[in-house]
Amino acid sequence: MTEMMTHIAHGAGGGPEVMVLAQGPRPSPAADEVLIRIEAVGVNRPDVLQRSGAYPPPPGASAILGLECAGEVVAVGSTVVAFKPGDKVCALTNGGAYAEYCTAPEAQTLLWPKGYDALRAAAVPETYFTVWANLFGTSHASAGRLQPGETALIHGGSSGIGVTAIQLAKAFGASVITTAGSEEKCKAVLGFGADHAINYREHDFADEVKRITQGRGVDVVLDMVGAPYFGRNMRSLRLDGRLVLIAFLGGEMAANLDLRPIMLKRLVVTGSTMRPRTTAQKGEIAQALRQKVWPLLEAGEAGPHIHATFPLAEAAAAHALMESSQHIGKIMLTVG
Repeated sequence: MTEMMTHIAHGAGGGPEVMVLAQGPRPSPAADEVLIRIEAVGVNRPDVLQRSGAYPPPPGASAILGLECAGEVVAVGSTVVAFKPGDKVCALTNGGAYAEYCTAPEAQTLLWPKGYDALRAAAVPETYFTVWANLFGTSHASAGRLQPGETALIHGGSSGIGVTAIQLAKAFGASVITTAGSEEKCKAVLGFGADHAINYREHDFADEVKRITQGRGVDVVLDMVGAPYFGRNMRSLRLDGRLVLIAFLGGEMAANLDLRPIMLKRLVVTGSTMRPRTTAQKGEIAQALRQKVWPLLEAGEAGPHIHATFPLAEAAAAHALMESSQHIGKIMLTVG
């Protein structure tokens, strides 16, 4: 290994065009980390926000973009026991994946699902960690605790998060209503297993949820839009329903609240982000995925849908595609 590596730099931030190939020092793994020679990287909304200057990395994290990757372990820290050089792994990183090499905590690293290649393995961590923690997790208050036989409303069904949430909800015995922004996307999400797809550009989704559920409402809403949807999400939930907020793609973070539905229907409003969680917390999610989700991936019952792939040098084109919202599923980068 050389001491230097190629990575994507984005300077002080801005539009996709600020991303350029650059040379910098190769990272070295800390005691609890693995060093991965990267083969593929997933592109995610937090990358776009960080590039634009709206989402700075937390203290101690790499300033290089990229929160998930797959490749080969080439070195391990002194306390690492689960992995060795030569292992093919995917990881939820703390940043730094838009590069030839990246470190990741051992606890946030997983062997590729059997039958997967680097591209498919790299498409898993960010969305699967996020969906598991927020839609199914039971160990903390910010989870939707979706149960078999319940109904989930999943917004943004054609996104990487949406496709993952639809497939896992169905695999674990729930019914799914989802929203998407075109007839093409509605058709696609039905193909991924959704029971109902609502074109939010043509219909009020709360009215449609009421019609579909015959007035009962849904048990869980997974929302990445934020304030513009808040009132309609309240209308869409049934008694003891849970609203889980994971992003603010609607651009607004403040909503005018009518608190009565929360009290009258005993609703829970919660939410979380993945990046600020501790390594231990992310490790718990990784263990749950290994035990409960990896068998599904290996059996072909669920898995990422890859919309487009770009070489690392064309990261700007990948971000432009994501910002256009024309994709269905994951956007990926290949390295080397």
